[in-house]
Amino acid sequence: MRKIVIANWKMNPQSQKEAEVLFRMIAKGKNFKKVDVVVCPPILYIEKLKKISSKIVLGAQNVFYEKKGPFTGEISAPMLEGMGVKYVIVGHSERRAKGETNLDINKKIKSALSSGLIPIVCVGEIIRDGNHEYFNVIKTQIEESLSGLNKSVLPKLIIAYEPVWALSTTLPRKDATPLDSQEMSIFIKKIISDKFGIKTAMPRIIYGGSVDDKNCGELGALVGGASLNADKFLRIINIAENK
Repeated sequence: MRKIVIANWKMNPQSQKEAEVLFRMIAKGKNFKKVDVVVCPPILYIEKLKKISSKIVLGAQNVFYEKKGPFTGEISAPMLEGMGVKYVIVGHSERRAKGETNLDINKKIKSALSSGLIPIVCVGEIIRDGNHEYFNVIKTQIEESLSGLNKSVLPKLIIAYEPVWALSTTLPRKDATPLDSQEMSIFIKKIISDKFGIKTAMPRIIYGGSVDDKNCGELGALVGGASLNADKFLRIINIAENK
């Protein structure tokens, strides 16, 4: 299975011009044979960015689960599909912190899939406690977020493990290691096989906690701050290519 490295620009850069400069710098990187590269910019930049390079696929940072209606400020999956977006992030820890639930995420996943989008489903514990309760946190997030899905759609999903303790600016923080992400990748696969069947084809599982060139490891990555620096982002892609 091909690896994937995804840039989540969040609410950056501050202008269309800056976004285009950054996108062009990333696009000038060499053609990678083993890695798919996705950039998720603020939605208002997408129309112009997609004209710059076809070798970088575009994604969105969020989606609403209804197709249309009186939902001020929301963007539907059919709208994203119509813009040429292929991927969409759902359940990011920043949105969970604002009250997004596993039920919301479940509905967003289903809506995205129905429009042919590939959901990037974020899961992750706030703290890594000594009693290993964090495994139950991840188990609940996975089971509730994927509830009601047919196992045939699982290969169309990407699951991004983003431990909040590795990226928090307010909670006790420590750096995650490649071993942490490998351990959780194995655990997530077990949850899915227990839920859907031992022979189930798996989603791609990637790491997303303050990703840099030291912790991107064997998996693909959902990259936040480092994706706003073209050199750092290309270095992460290159590591994924050569692991």
